[in-house]
Amino acid sequence: MHLDLEEKVILVTGGTKGIGRAIVSSFLAEGATVHFCSRTAADPDPSHPADRAISATVDVSQPSQVASWVTSCASQSGRIDAVVANVSALAISTDDAAWQGAFATDLMGTRALVDAALPYLEVSKGSVVTIASVSGRVLDFTALPSPYGPMKAALIHYTAQLARTGAPKGIRANTVSPGNIYVEDGVWGNVEREQPDFFKKQWAENPLGRMGRAEEVADAVVFLASKRAGFVTGANMLVDGGLSQGIQF
Repeated sequence: MHLDLEEKVILVTGGTKGIGRAIVSSFLAEGATVHFCSRTAADPDPSHPADRAISATVDVSQPSQVASWVTSCASQSGRIDAVVANVSALAISTDDAAWQGAFATDLMGTRALVDAALPYLEVSKGSVVTIASVSGRVLDFTALPSPYGPMKAALIHYTAQLARTGAPKGIRANTVSPGNIYVEDGVWGNVEREQPDFFKKQWAENPLGRMGRAEEVADAVVFLASKRAGFVTGANMLVDGGLSQGIQF
C-alpha cells in the first residue's frame, strides 16, 4: 500500500531508541522528512538519509523546550503533517519522583508537543499519534500501583478528546498501544539479561508465541499518520499479539 508520505514532515519524540527509532526509520522509508528528538544527544544513524533525518536534543518534560523545537522544525521544513508522541519515562517505581516524572514526561510532554503543533496541523489537515500501552487498559505486572499504566490510560483518553475536538478542523488523532515488544537494547532485552525467569514467564504469556518487533508497532503508527487512514480518528490500535484480554468497545 502506497501511503503518500513523500514530502510530508513528521515530528517524533524519543526517536533514537527502540520503538521510536523504528518509527523514524519507517517514515523515512516512506519518503517523509523526519524531525526527531531525544533527551541526550545521539550519534547519527548511518542508515538514515542525512537530508531527511534531523535530530535534536529536547527534554520533553520542559514545555518551553518542546515548543521551541516544534517552531524550529516548522521553520526549517516549512510545514508539519504529523506528530508522534512516543517518549515515555517508563516509570514503574512507586515513589513520588517516579509519579512526578511520568506525569511530566508521558502526559504533559505529549500535551506540550500537541499544543505547539496544532496551528501547523490545522493548516496541513494533519494528524497526531500517541504511543500508549496495553498497560493503559489492563491491569498487568506494572500495577503495583505504579504510574506507568495510569499515565498511558490518560494518554488514551486525552487522544480521544483530541480526535473529537480536532475533527472539525480536519485533524485526526489516534493511539497505538503496544504489548510486549522485544528490543535487544530496550526494556525486555534488559529483563532477559537481568531477570531471565521473569522474562520467560512474560514471553509465555503471548498467544502468538513471541514478543512483538518494534517495526510492527512502527507500521501501525505510519499507517495511522498517513492519509490512507483518513477516516480513522479516536482509535486505540492494539499491537499486542492478542496479549490483552477483554473486548475493546
